[in-house]
Amino acid sequence: MDAGRRVGSPSAAAPGRTGPARQGGLLPRLHRLRVRPGVKKGALTGPSPTDRAKAGSKHHLLVEAHGLPLTESVTAANVHDTHELFPLVDSVPAVRMPSGQRRRRPGKLHGDKAYASRKNRRGLRLRGIAPRIARPGVESKERLGRYRWVVERTLAWKNQLRRLRVRDERRDDVHFGFLVLGCCVMLLRRLYPDIC
Repeated sequence: MDAGRRVGSPSAAAPGRTGPARQGGLLPRLHRLRVRPGVKKGALTGPSPTDRAKAGSKHHLLVEAHGLPLTESVTAANVHDTHELFPLVDSVPAVRMPSGQRRRRPGKLHGDKAYASRKNRRGLRLRGIAPRIARPGVESKERLGRYRWVVERTLAWKNQLRRLRVRDERRDDVHFGFLVLGCCVMLLRRLYPDIC
């Protein structure tokens, strides 16, 4: 080993590191371009209005009268529930009725006061669905609570699944896939309790 050169001494530095490139600002610019902070949030995330504006997502479920999920979607946490009402209603799969005729949409839809608007009521009536939505200041939540607990119970079933309680996936399609899989697990547990 050469006695005149030590590791870490200026003479051992790579050539071109101490010249005009550093003074001209080339290396700091390259450093900024190369070393960026990683992406903290995934797609379909937004600031939560209830949890100190942390990034998160919201699950929207449309359930039938007994609490079985019919359709689901994922949006950012700051998206209001009314934006997903009509896409959820329109995506309900056809269900065979006892008479043999397929029913495409439900006969009536219960919702809380967040859905109380003329636009929502009109849109549901145009689709042939009777809206049962509480109006602020007119109907009490005790009367609505007779039906609302079914949806809340389904959301509690969903939160029992650890993978859906806290979102760890950055990609929205992967997270939506886990939500669909969780709804399938809920259906199996409800329809075939001896299997699960």
